[in-house]
This record gives sequence, C-alpha cells and structure tokens, in this order.
Amino acid sequence: MRTLDEVNRALQKIARGTGIVFLGTVVSMALGFFTRALIARSLDRTQYGVFSLTLTILNIGLTLALLGLANGLPRELSRYKKEEPEKVPELVSTAFILVAAGSSLTAAVIVLAAPSLSPIFNETLLPPTLRIAAFSLPFWALSMVLVSVSRGFGRVREKFYYQNIVIPLIFLILTVLAVFMELGLSGIFFAYVFSQIAGFLILMFETFRLRFLPGRLVFRPELAKELFLFSFPLMLTGILGYIMNWTDTLMLGYYLNSDIVGLYNAAAPIARLLPIFLNSAGFLYIPIATAFFARAQLKEMKRIYQIMTRWIFLLTFPLFLFMFVFPEVTITTFFGAKYAGAATALQILAAGFMFHTLLGLNGMSLTVIGETHANLIGNFFAALANVALNILLIPVYGIEGAALATAASFIVANIFRSGWLYRKTGIHPFSRSYVKQLSTGIGMIVILRIANVSASSVWGVLGILVVFCVTYLVLVLMMKSIEPEDIDLLSAVEMKFGVNLNKVKCILERFR
Repeated sequence: MRTLDEVNRALQKIARGTGIVFLGTVVSMALGFFTRALIARSLDRTQYGVFSLTLTILNIGLTLALLGLANGLPRELSRYKKEEPEKVPELVSTAFILVAAGSSLTAAVIVLAAPSLSPIFNETLLPPTLRIAAFSLPFWALSMVLVSVSRGFGRVREKFYYQNIVIPLIFLILTVLAVFMELGLSGIFFAYVFSQIAGFLILMFETFRLRFLPGRLVFRPELAKELFLFSFPLMLTGILGYIMNWTDTLMLGYYLNSDIVGLYNAAAPIARLLPIFLNSAGFLYIPIATAFFARAQLKEMKRIYQIMTRWIFLLTFPLFLFMFVFPEVTITTFFGAKYAGAATALQILAAGFMFHTLLGLNGMSLTVIGETHANLIGNFFAALANVALNILLIPVYGIEGAALATAASFIVANIFRSGWLYRKTGIHPFSRSYVKQLSTGIGMIVILRIANVSASSVWGVLGILVVFCVTYLVLVLMMKSIEPEDIDLLSAVEMKFGVNLNKVKCILERFR
C-alpha cells in the first residue's frame, strides 16, 4: 500500500506540473507557429529557407554553448540539495559563469565563420543573417540556464511564463512590426535578437528576486569540473541530437537550394509538435524519478514510466492522426498552398516522431540512472545513420529522402535507448493496457488508409478526427485497459484546474 501511495503521489505531482508545462508549451508553439507562418507567407520560399538554415546553425551553436548543463544541472541541483545544500549557490553561479563564457565564445566563432559558410550552402544571404542572429546566443543560452535552475528547485513557472510565453510573444510582436515596416529578412532577425535580450533581462530579475542566483557570482573550479564531467556526455548527446534533427535541413541546403529548404521546413516544424506531451511530462519527471532511483525503488520508477507513457501516447495519437492521414490539409492550413509539396515528407517525419513518443521517456530515464553515455552512444549511431542516409537519399528523392533519413535515425536512437534502459533496470513501456491501446490505434489507422478517407478542408478533417477519436476511446474502454492510477491522475487534474471530472471518473471506474 505504501508503494502504491508513493507512486500515486509522484504521478499526481507530475500531472499537476505537466499541466502547467503543457499549457506553456502549447502557448509557445502557437506563438511560434503563428510567427513562422507569418514569416513564411511574407517572404519567398528561398528567404524562408535562409531563415531556417540560420536558425539551424544557431541551434547547433546553442548546444555547444550550453555544455550540456540545461539537462545536467537539474539533476545535480536535486542531488546537492539533499547531500550538500550549502554548496547550492556556488553550484548555480559556477554553471552561470561557464555558460556565459561558452556562449560568448560560440557567438564570436559564428560571426567570424559566417563568410565561410556561404559557399557551402550556395547562399549569399546567409552571412549577414548569421552575424545578426549570433548576438542572441549568449542571452538565449543564459535564459535556458536560469530555467534549468528553477527546474532543479522543482518549479515550472519560470519556464511557463518566460521561456514559453514572454520571449515568443515579444518575437511575434516585433516580427509583425518588421513585416509591416517591410524590413525584410534582416529586420526579422533583429526582432529575434531583441526578443532574446528582453526575455533574459526579465528572467534575470525574477531569478534574483527568488534568490536562486546569488547576488555575488562565485566560480569554483572543482564544481565546474564536476559539472562539466557529468554534463559533457549530455552536450555530445545534444550535438548528436541536433544532427538527427537538423542534418536534413543543412544537407538539403548543400545538395539542393534554399527554396527546397524552405519547402521542407514547412513539414519539419509541424512533425516536431508530436513530442509536445512527452517533453511536457519530462520537465518534472527527472527530479521525481531521481528520488525513486536514489532509494533503489526501481519497481515504482517502472510503474511511473509505464503509466506516463500510456497517457502520453493517448494524448499524442489524435495529433499524429491529423498529420499522417491528412498531411496536405495540415500543411496548407499552417503555411499556405505553396508548401503543399511537402505533404509526403510530413507523413514520413510524423511516423518517425511518433515512434520516438510511443517508447516514452527513455533518454531522460537513462540520465536519471547515471547512464548518460548510453544516450551518447545511441545518438552517435543514429546521427551516423542520418548523415549516411541523407547522402544517399537526398540526391535521389529530395525532401522525401531527407524525411526518411530523419525518421530512421529517431527509430534507431529510441530502440537503442529503450534496449539499454531495459537491460540495466528492467524498465519498459509495454504494460498490458498500453499494448491494447497501441494495437487498437494501429488497426484503426490501417482501416482509415485502406478506406482512403479524405477531406478537402480543415473542418472536414476535424469532423473525421472527432468521430475517429470517440470510436478509439470507446474501444479502449471496452478492452478494460483502465488502471487505478488513471483515476488518481484525473483527480490531480481536478485539484490543479478546479474542474469537475466526477462523471468521467465514474465511467472509467466501470471499465476497470
């Protein structure tokens, strides 16, 4: 009974925190999509391709600048709070100084290397946009460190208000002004830089107010060494992760042109919406799962993993269906008819990202148990496969080849991570209830594809999805796949958002 109560309390805490993070993520993605759609519609496809290439290079620079601390710092803070709480301020300030130095150096390298990148991608517009965008890097990196610090203290408000809302909202407003004033691509990137600076200054003020960041920054070499050694594999993993995510964009620019890059980057950002629930749940999963692992409670950790994965799949499935069955309507709704040629690429990418989602928080769980090198190895082989497949497939199949390479790399990485996690801990996502949900969903997608169901407008698609999802939920209930923890999760949602879900809980109780 004590074990069950601990699992329920942990799930309820994750559910409450996930609700906040998810809401913030949805708002952030909505703002980001609106901004991207505005940029894509106001520029031609070639300029939008340059925009995508610039952000891709900037994201790779961010991964280098963070030194892996965005993921490593929350775990280290959680550990130090229990073992050596007096060193927590020094740990935070040391991490801040490390990233400040690393991000400034990386920004300088991007500015200096910008002219050399132009002939690689056959794009003369790339150097000036990179020089402008690089100035945002230190502010962006330090903002992420401050959010990671708040995450280590078990807070989600800083991510919700500042990282997910304030910065994207400022960028959207400034982008609208840049478009209205016809400032072109350079004006959009100046808007990007100013939004990162403003977001950092606001977040910095809040962090000082909460006293998470000491008034006097102190650099401790021994703590820096410890942080670096723990986080270095995470940095390499992050670099390899960006290779998996962004090699397609870079190699399309190398083999083809910015116009094709712009076309492909209508499909790619949409497909990357699929892990939204996975990432939201993972924000609080690491510190909570770390506490269970520290007490050698692997059985409880496995239970949390399985239940969370099942709910993540259930919530993600309708979004996947929208992209996979109706790709052309999805793309034209967000980006316009001139990007409809990326429909097949969207289907392929959606399948790859859905596979990543349905296996659950395997990478974060490996970080929790201290097996960060496993993430590194898995991402290495996946990135290697991605590069090789892009080289082979892009010249022949274009954007569909790039999508196949990316989807394959995510499948390889997730099979490796899940296999390693199971070998070390016995943790896997496939409970009996989850297998029922998976098989039902796959079966219904096959039926939809065979029946060749189609719709010409987004409203027609939404109508079909409503009928499909209701049918799916009825089948899930009839197969008795409801578990006691599901009821507890709904109770946590009730408490957090003040809604009455008694009728829903009564229905679920009948099908347990």
